[in-house]
Amino acid sequence: MKDLVSRCPIEEVMQVLSGRWPTLLLYYLKDGTKRFSDLRRDNPTVSHRILTLELRKLEKAGIVRRTARQGYPLRVDYDLTPVGLTLVPLIDALGGWWEKTETERLGLPKLRHAA
Repeated sequence: MKDLVSRCPIEEVMQVLSGRWPTLLLYYLKDGTKRFSDLRRDNPTVSHRILTLELRKLEKAGIVRRTARQGYPLRVDYDLTPVGLTLVPLIDALGGWWEKTETERLGLPKLRHAA
């Protein structure tokens, strides 16, 4: 990872969660444990390599837990750690904010409900 410019907590968080994939992975893991192949199916445009790197980064940050099960083929499960679960309300709030402000951001007139 790149060196931090400041010791601001937002910069540190953004270093872990910025980019296209980390928040999407949290979104898909918020409902429970998933296998690597499930995460590939949920995110069909992510390459195997990038998915692996992003999951490792989230695991190193203590947000995601990786569990390897013995057998052939090797089964690897991913789920959110207790720390990762504390991010779920933030992810939900971001999605809710986006949906709520969509008409304002796009410059569309607000729909009025009939009384």
